[in-house]
Amino acid sequence: MTRAALLVTHTGRRDSTEHARTVARDLIAAGFEVRVLTEEAGPLNLPGLTTVTGPGAAEGAEIVFALGGDGTLLRAAELARPAKAPLLGINLGHVGFLAEAEVGDLEQAVRDVVARAYTVDERLTLDVTVARDGEVTAQSWALNEVTVEKGPREKVLEVLVNIDGRPLSRYGCDGIVCATPTGSTAYAFSAGGPVVWPEVEALLVVPISAHALFSRPLVTGPTSTIEVVVEPYTVPAVLSCDGRRVFDVAPGSRVTVSRGGLPVRVVRLHPRTFTDRLVAKFALPVEGWRRGSREMREPGLDTS
Repeated sequence: MTRAALLVTHTGRRDSTEHARTVARDLIAAGFEVRVLTEEAGPLNLPGLTTVTGPGAAEGAEIVFALGGDGTLLRAAELARPAKAPLLGINLGHVGFLAEAEVGDLEQAVRDVVARAYTVDERLTLDVTVARDGEVTAQSWALNEVTVEKGPREKVLEVLVNIDGRPLSRYGCDGIVCATPTGSTAYAFSAGGPVVWPEVEALLVVPISAHALFSRPLVTGPTSTIEVVVEPYTVPAVLSCDGRRVFDVAPGSRVTVSRGGLPVRVVRLHPRTFTDRLVAKFALPVEGWRRGSREMREPGLDTS
């Protein structure tokens, strides 16, 4: 049976296109059917590729390669998730927190995939529904986060947050972030939320610039249901899922967020603790500034 891989990349960047060609050639040489999205096939300009389109692009694929930054990986996740195909991110961007490998690991990553020398983790996702007057107006999902934010930038959004059917607090704010552990290092982190290890099953609620006495980020259980009620007297809001799927939310709407019914399967090529990944991606000062201070105070050192 022919092995198949879907290749998703950022063809707007020349280096990304070249790296994608390298991966495609190596996979084809190993006997893989290499699929690419129709709109990306032209820039790749490589014989032997199978062009695909639509949400079923990854159906039956053994693996999905995402070559680019976190935006490319999130785009690839939209195709990998319904097909339950493992997703392998190769970072060609800046931070690339979701990626498993860097560009220097590219050839080894392909060899590991060919040899099936990898494991697969499941990442918790979010399902979200928007309803108004009992009618569903939008439904979607997210790997990183769901945000409910004010539409007019000069206004304040008034919301009520309920947890498990019970009222928690009202906020005048720029918005509310509901995030997964995977998304804890993304928008939620920038809004002041905690970093949560990926294997921890939890949901995060992080108010954005809330004008309230209680505006701390919250960590709930994975079975909790979070409801953000956009007050009927406030401004229109915008719902964003991973920054990719965006919906208008009218005043009086209820946005319900819960654990997703379908996870995203993520490839792991080699054992590496999340602590090491966190230190590397955020360039954390493991040594700290105090070590330099101690050295400067040691006898015999010229501190002038």
